[in-house]
Amino acid sequence: MNAAALIEDAGFDVIEAADADEAIRHLETRRDIAVVFSDIEMPGGSMNGLKLIQAVRRRWPPVVLILASGRIAPLAADMPSDTVFLKKPYVENDLLNALQIAA
Repeated sequence: MNAAALIEDAGFDVIEAADADEAIRHLETRRDIAVVFSDIEMPGGSMNGLKLIQAVRRRWPPVVLILASGRIAPLAADMPSDTVFLKKPYVENDLLNALQIAA
């Protein structure tokens, strides 16, 4: 499943980032980002997806956080309390339901 295509097909605008550092740059320059959807095992950059969502929560508290992984199941205490965690392979409706929070 291509999550970005699924999200776009559901009517949301998607801004993709190659790594966490690029995601932070997008958040710093745009005020219209309502959701950050990340995999824990992001390639490259200075942080993984878990550290990214922790940083996003500290700097942009209203942003909805969705975290996914097929190999790592983070402890609830390691994620901001309102993070939606999706274990891969996840069902498309689970992702779409999580996005509806921001709609």
